[in-house]
Amino acid sequence: MKNNLKVEQQMIAAPMGNSTIGMDLGDRWSRYCVVDAVGTIGKEDRVRTTSEALEECLGRIPSTRIVIETGMHSPWVSRLLEKLGHQVIVANARKVRLIYESNQKNDRLDARMLAKLGRVDVSLLAPVQHRSAEAQTDLVVARGRDALVAARTQLINAVRGVVKSTGARLPAGTTAAFATKVAPLIPATLKSALAPLLKSIESLSEQIQHCDHRVEELADKKYPQTKLLRQVKGVGPLISLAYVLTLEDPTRFRRSRSVGSYLGLQPKQSQSGDSEPQLGITKAGNHFLRRLLVQAAQYILGPLAPDSGLRRWGLELAKRDGKNSKKRAVVAVARKLAVLLHKLWVSGEVYDPLYGMTPVSAPTT
Repeated sequence: MKNNLKVEQQMIAAPMGNSTIGMDLGDRWSRYCVVDAVGTIGKEDRVRTTSEALEECLGRIPSTRIVIETGMHSPWVSRLLEKLGHQVIVANARKVRLIYESNQKNDRLDARMLAKLGRVDVSLLAPVQHRSAEAQTDLVVARGRDALVAARTQLINAVRGVVKSTGARLPAGTTAAFATKVAPLIPATLKSALAPLLKSIESLSEQIQHCDHRVEELADKKYPQTKLLRQVKGVGPLISLAYVLTLEDPTRFRRSRSVGSYLGLQPKQSQSGDSEPQLGITKAGNHFLRRLLVQAAQYILGPLAPDSGLRRWGLELAKRDGKNSKKRAVVAVARKLAVLLHKLWVSGEVYDPLYGMTPVSAPTT
C-alpha cells in the first residue's frame, strides 16, 4: 500500500505536457497508463477506485486528456475527473473492443491501449456523453420500477409453475391483481407453501404503484417537456421520462434520424459485392429505453391502438412475406417512434397522428 502511494505521488509530481492517460476502471482497483506525445509509455500502475484515491492521484497534475471506458463506474469517475480540470474522453466499450480485440486481455493492456488510441485519434473511441448526476438519480426511479416488475413477474411465473405441476391451472389476468384473484384458487395442499410468494407479489404491486405515482410526478412537474412526447398514443409518463432522461439534451443530435442509431435500433450492415443480407439491429446504446420503445411499438401495432400514420406504416410492413415480418415491423416502428419523439421535443409542435392522411370512416350500421 505504501509503495502504491509513492508511485501515485511520483505521478503527481511528474510533468504531463501533451501526455494522455488511459485508465481501465475496476471495481476495487483501476489500472492507468501514461503515454507522451510520441506514444512512449511513461508510467503504469494502479490506483484504488475511490474518489479520495483518484483525487489524490490525479488532482495535482496539469489538465490532461484521460480516456476511460463506459461501465459501472464511468459516470461518477468522469464527473470527478472533469471537476479536477481534466479533459475526459468516455470511450464506447463496444467499439473499442472491436478495434483491439485480442486473446491477451488484462487490465494493464486495456489501459495502455486506451491511452494510445486517445493520443492518436479520439474519434476511434466513439466517445459517449454521460448524463448529469441529477438525471441519473431521477432515472433510478424508472429503473427501480423496472426491477420491481421483473421480480413480480418471476414470482408470478413461479406460482403458476408450481400449481401447474399438480395438474391445476390458474386463470389469466392482470399482474396487478394476481395475488388477490388467485389466492382462493390455490390447491389446499399448496396454500401454506405459496402464501409467502403471494404476499410478496402483493407487496411488489403496491411498491410498483408507488413508483408509478413518482414517475408521473417527475414527468409532470420536473420534466414538463415529456408532455410533448405523450401526444403520441402508447407513450406514457414512464416512456417519455426515460426518453428525456436518457437523451437529456436533444441538441446533441444534429438530425432526429440519428436517435434510432444511437439507441441501437438501426439494422447492422454487411455488404460485400452483390450480397447484402438482412441482419438484426445493432442493439447498441441504452437497453432500457430501447425495450420501452419496442413495447410502445407493440401497442401501436396492436388491436387497441387508435389509427395513425405510424400505425398504418407499421401494419403495411407486417404484411410483407417472411416469418419475421411482424417482428421487423415492431422494430421499425420503434425506430421511427424514437425519431418522431425527438422531432416533437425539438420543435414543440402539436402532433397530428394522421397528418396529410384521410381518416378511416367508422363502419355504418
